[in-house]
Amino acid sequence: MEYRYIGKSGLRVSPICMGTMTFGSQCKSEKEAFKILDKAYDAGVNFYDTAELYPVPPTAQDAGVTEELVGKWLKTKPREGIILASKVAGAANGWFVPPIRHGLTAMDSFHIERAIEGSLKRLGTDYIDLYQMHWPDTVVPIEESLKAFDQLVQSGKVRYIGTSNDTAYGTTKALMTSAFKGYARFESIQNNFSLLNRRFLDELSVLAQKEQISLLPYSPLAGGVLSGKYNEGLHEKGRFSDYVNSPHRRQRLMVARFMNDKTLKSTQKYLKIASDFGLHPVTMAIAWSKQFSFVASTIIGATNAGQLDATLAAMNLTLSDEVLEACDQVHHQILYPMG
Repeated sequence: MEYRYIGKSGLRVSPICMGTMTFGSQCKSEKEAFKILDKAYDAGVNFYDTAELYPVPPTAQDAGVTEELVGKWLKTKPREGIILASKVAGAANGWFVPPIRHGLTAMDSFHIERAIEGSLKRLGTDYIDLYQMHWPDTVVPIEESLKAFDQLVQSGKVRYIGTSNDTAYGTTKALMTSAFKGYARFESIQNNFSLLNRRFLDELSVLAQKEQISLLPYSPLAGGVLSGKYNEGLHEKGRFSDYVNSPHRRQRLMVARFMNDKTLKSTQKYLKIASDFGLHPVTMAIAWSKQFSFVASTIIGATNAGQLDATLAAMNLTLSDEVLEACDQVHHQILYPMG
């Protein structure tokens, strides 16, 4: 097993991280959730990611259910052998209003403290290895957010901190603020990154390498699109099949971004590459997302344990130069299919 360090931290993680955002929604069964977690653990995965707002799509009724399920499972494993990550919900001035704390979330000390106490209780642990800002706050100064996060580190409730869905400017500002104020710094950034969304390579990859901050790619299958299941139409068990008629505008916009002519044409070409090289398309996509020096661990998801066969097969797979070049050619032919 190849282990990698997150940023400049002491967190040594498997190259694949088990994401849990489906637990309590698409994966409603506690038994199946435990099967997924156990299968990943038995395969050598030591890194698990959750959030106070999960499951997705988030609702006021279900928020926190995922952490509760992970907490129950966590009791069956040696706690210090698990690298556990969670997130505080982003600010209500961001991409949507979180249905928790009465829709008034912010990256201030009050909300960060409330969030960590809730997560620790639901997870049944006294510390979280990596605590992440789910998305940035455009109003509260980053100095206040980092001070609150630093206090969590000093108290021992959190080992290290990270950011998510952040920009090059926001991440740089946070790193410089931490250095100037002497606060704990973001060791990781969790952003969308896949064969269909290479935006991280434009600017953030340079920042990640120069500042030694690790990318933790999420949605390496582009919401399941890279599996090819949507190329024949809406898949009966796919989340975008549910989102397409959603009353929520944000979910309908996600369908348009992830499932459009360019993403489906690109996917068809990637399916051909996988077939030509004798690879499962899911395995190829996951392997591609983790094959960068600035990536510490790629976050995968599942609604049933059977789906892990193809994703976990990428754990120790290194794609050949020929495969990488073929994938690059698709990108050159169809630039930025997700916009």
